[in-house]
Amino acid sequence: MKSKKMKALICVLTISLMAGAFVGCTNKDEGKESNNQVSSGEQQKEKIEGTITSLGSTALQPLVEEVANNFRAKYPDAIVNVQGGGSGAGINQVSEGTIEIGNSDVPAEEKLKDEAKAKELVNHEVCAQGFALVTSKDVKIDNLTKDQIKKIFKGEVTNWKEVGGEDKEINIINREASSGTRATFVKSVMDGEKEKEGLGTTQTSSGGVRTSLKQIQGGIGYLALSYLSEDVKKEVNVIKIDGTEATIANIGEKKYPFWSYGYMYTKGEATGVTKAFLDYMVSSENEAVLEKAGYIPMSKFKK
Repeated sequence: MKSKKMKALICVLTISLMAGAFVGCTNKDEGKESNNQVSSGEQQKEKIEGTITSLGSTALQPLVEEVANNFRAKYPDAIVNVQGGGSGAGINQVSEGTIEIGNSDVPAEEKLKDEAKAKELVNHEVCAQGFALVTSKDVKIDNLTKDQIKKIFKGEVTNWKEVGGEDKEINIINREASSGTRATFVKSVMDGEKEKEGLGTTQTSSGGVRTSLKQIQGGIGYLALSYLSEDVKKEVNVIKIDGTEATIANIGEKKYPFWSYGYMYTKGEATGVTKAFLDYMVSSENEAVLEKAGYIPMSKFKK
């Protein structure tokens, strides 16, 4: 009798042990499956692919091009096509939905007449950018006051000798009306006063202004600091405004007036590769890239 009871007890214990072992194995397998699912999810999250276009401001263009190249190196299946055309083109085309990102030196509401359309756009401030008054190399001055600059661009001063230079005609190289750089110049240097229409020559890009200043005698125009490499500075003169140099440090401290934010607009909230690229633009990974290219990361700019 005792033998039968003992056998029954051993049988029960054996079944219990086998059940426990089975459950343990199941839990381990489930844990592996769960880990595999997380791993797969992380891989899926990192899978960034697709093609987008970022178009507009030629002042921002060198930066966007460089960051787009770095982004492609990091995410080989993601392509960002970068084009110029001016801030007005960038804002209008992103509003129409023909591009994913519109680059601009000025807020969208300053370029879009339709207030409702402007409200559809989402603003992404990616940096602060500086600009400088620049003359051709033959102009022997290094400083102009705001008042003198206004008089030059309003056609009231037409010879360099009137502002302390040589007896030489002033040749203005301006940007087209849709240019965000020009809008920034009017707002921050001209204090909202309009230039004289039809004065001098007009260029459709920052690169065009830079080329003209190397070729035209007595020339004056303005360029983003990103276009003023050490080689270019040897061929043109960078002018102080009211005695203050156009430097990243002076702009960051707001001691120098000629600057703007670098805006990148999307129609609605950014998603997919567009969001990934915009996040990458302002990541700490790119701060050194921005500074080297002559821009100021938002984290280092005094608002």
